[in-house]
Amino acid sequence: MNKIKIFILLTVVLFTASCNEDFLEVAPLDRYSDAAVWTDPALASAFVNNIYMGQQYGFQLEMLASLSDISMTKRAEVNAILNSQISDSYVSILDPNHWLDSYRNVTWNTLYKNIRACNVFFENIRNSSLEGEEIDRMVGEVHFMRAYFYYWLMSFWGGVPLIDQPFSLDDDFAVARNSFEETVNFIVADCDSATSLLPLEGDKARATKGASMTLKSRVLLFAASDLFNSGGTWASDYSKPELVSYIGGDRDARWRAAQSAAKAVIDLGIYSLYGGTNPGSPEQARDNYINLFLNNGNDEDILLTFYDNVNRTDWMSPNPGLFYGPSGYHNWGNHTPTQQLVDSYEMLDGTMFDWNDPVEKAVPYENRDPRFYASVLYDGAKWRQRPDDILGADPDGILQTGYYEKEDGTFRGGLDTRQGIDDWNGTYTGYYLRKFIDPALDHQFEKQKLPWRQMRYAEVLLNYAEACIELGDEDEAKNYLDMIRNRVDMPDIPASETGEALKARYRNERKVELAYEQNRYFDIRRWMIAPDVIENVQGIRVEYPYSGDAPTYQVIEVQDRGWLDKSYFLPILLDEMNRNNLLIQNPGY
Repeated sequence: MNKIKIFILLTVVLFTASCNEDFLEVAPLDRYSDAAVWTDPALASAFVNNIYMGQQYGFQLEMLASLSDISMTKRAEVNAILNSQISDSYVSILDPNHWLDSYRNVTWNTLYKNIRACNVFFENIRNSSLEGEEIDRMVGEVHFMRAYFYYWLMSFWGGVPLIDQPFSLDDDFAVARNSFEETVNFIVADCDSATSLLPLEGDKARATKGASMTLKSRVLLFAASDLFNSGGTWASDYSKPELVSYIGGDRDARWRAAQSAAKAVIDLGIYSLYGGTNPGSPEQARDNYINLFLNNGNDEDILLTFYDNVNRTDWMSPNPGLFYGPSGYHNWGNHTPTQQLVDSYEMLDGTMFDWNDPVEKAVPYENRDPRFYASVLYDGAKWRQRPDDILGADPDGILQTGYYEKEDGTFRGGLDTRQGIDDWNGTYTGYYLRKFIDPALDHQFEKQKLPWRQMRYAEVLLNYAEACIELGDEDEAKNYLDMIRNRVDMPDIPASETGEALKARYRNERKVELAYEQNRYFDIRRWMIAPDVIENVQGIRVEYPYSGDAPTYQVIEVQDRGWLDKSYFLPILLDEMNRNNLLIQNPGY
């Protein structure tokens, strides 16, 4: 009986099909053809929206900060990176096929896939009949996105193959690397094209003139920096130094270009520091810096990225409060600040913190730069209410990363240590990340949905100040550095501070202002200070004596690290080298 039913059904279907000459030409109902995309502005816009998905979203399970000196991740897989043990066949979590996809958008493979999408857009929009202001805006956005993808390639690998058209099956896929200089020029040209087409203001989740001009500022700042003007002398046996550095030319001209690019963004007059430059008190300054990151956009923001929490809901989808919050709140406690970062926050009077000062050593968390309290959770810091099952042990929500002496002389760890609640997630350094995290949410159960700041105005001011310092215009540099410092109620840089002392002050200012914002990894490389700062990670041991006296503080080492100069750049993976015999490997690999 069932066989008869099936036969009848097939007969009906075949008869219906034979009566309809267009049966094999029916368009699928769940997708659009390539041709249709380039006849409909809405579909073209959807194509561009998909390119935006290639941006690196910083609130991942793993953060770029922990591959630098300011942060520590507990994931042992990164140790090969932190000890310069990666190779062209093993780059740990930076591999495009690694199970942990935190960095997948900035791998060689994915960046070129996204560049190809940009090139497909350019080719098809050029051959289409679509035109008008909206189309021009989209063209500008894709110029920006292509520049953005090449910026990441340049930052990790130096000079790379510059592809400006989509490959077809008949094309030769073997393409040589362009020089570093050619790569910079290509990115800058894309930024300039974007700037000419983009609106001055608009949705900050989309590229604007300010975003393309800021990206240009960042790229030109990198281009003028030490690493890219070293002539590759740090790798003396490398036969192609032009792939990783300028070879000759006028370096001052590069600094002037970086200075002009940053000043152009400033002169737009549409951005300002969140909270102003006169907060009135350290407490208000702290709150301003906290709240800078706890909203969906403000006057300091230049480019935002909102994560797609609708289509991606797996456990690895960005969830900063859960990923980074203290273990004593049933959070995962990853990316803890290092003691090296904590010691970088100045005293409130503008002097550097000093462990050799007995007063400062006795109370190391008092009278510090307000950004410290807005960025770092430390022993004794007031945080949010504990979860119900822990509330009885700490009704006040005070962080406990210290150890308490018992009557027998042994010590028990506080709630947020590796002897406390969810001890496997406890901090090694004695700190947790405070920056970015909304205390109004219970992050064990609620996912924070605030945007990632790709670019903000403070970075532009810092870029400008750095170029001014390098060009000898130190008073101008101080004026702009003081704007950033005054926003957090920190004093002006002393007039007497010049030369190398001013440069050191600037670099420290950039370190604390932009901490955890995907800058430090590249800054320590482009300044060529990585050999000095990639050292064993330090943390703090806080002990409370049984007598009830004040706690003592001891700096301890908690993770081994080591530096080799090959780590200035990433290797091109062996699979890619085998596919393209024109590629030349980076030095040291």
